Amino acid sequence: MNNDRVIQFMNARVVAVIFSLALIIGSIGSLIVNNLQYGLDFTGGTLIELGYNKPIRLDDIREQLKEAGYDQATVQEYGSATDILVRLPGDNPKQGDKVAEVLSKASAGPVELHRVEFVGPQVGEELREKGGLAMLLALAVVLVYIALRFQLKFALGAVLALIHDVIITLGFFAVTGFTFDLTVLAAILAVIGYSLNDTIVVSDRIRENFRVMHSATPVGVINYSLTQTLGRTLITSITTLLVLIALALFAGESLQSFSLALIVGVVIGTYSSIYVAANVLIAMKISREDLLPPEKEEIVDDMP
Repeated sequence: MNNDRVIQFMNARVVAVIFSLALIIGSIGSLIVNNLQYGLDFTGGTLIELGYNKPIRLDDIREQLKEAGYDQATVQEYGSATDILVRLPGDNPKQGDKVAEVLSKASAGPVELHRVEFVGPQVGEELREKGGLAMLLALAVVLVYIALRFQLKFALGAVLALIHDVIITLGFFAVTGFTFDLTVLAAILAVIGYSLNDTIVVSDRIRENFRVMHSATPVGVINYSLTQTLGRTLITSITTLLVLIALALFAGESLQSFSLALIVGVVIGTYSSIYVAANVLIAMKISREDLLPPEKEEIVDDMP
């Protein structure tokens, strides 16, 4: 590859560090101030599924429930404009009938009660703990795997990139107030896998180029490697994003948070595989010698 065709990614590494730090600080600050809006999967409460005979505005339903004393009700469409999900705190088994009665009186037609489910707070707390442990375990396994396959500096870069992606994705939900439930947790675990795959591809190319480009500087090797993998990275990311955008727009409210988590994760994961993982390698002064196998000591026999 001609040097004129090599994209100088690392020329912007200082700007990338500032940008990443700003996103991480903003995300952590939002998580502290706003916290995540946990769904019923984590907090416990009652889920009520209702059916209308014609579409109705969600704002009208919220106002009707507020007037009836249900100030903490969460209302969303479920599959269609006539199917409505109402989430309420508490475990009163009669809440479903009461909500259906209130909405029937306030609307022009009858409101049918389809389903009532309750999730206990103890179950929600256990799910939060196990979800957090799952993410920590995933990061630990990634660290060990890449350290064994590549080298410790590559492993640290990959894990920092994954932590970067997870924090920013969580920060997005803290800022926007979208519900954080089990589907979003599953999406974050999927983001870890996606980002890891991209980082491994880039790391593998950097490692191979370090072994053959003897006279190039570490920055030159990394720029060359990133340029080589850019086409593959963009094609993978764009095709994935097209599917996720379609899900976010047309799959309904039940998959909206899941789709948004993956969209944010894919965008940030693509960025981090270039400007976080590679930046860490430069900061840790990666060199060709780090990737060479250790020389075996020759045993000299002094016996006559």
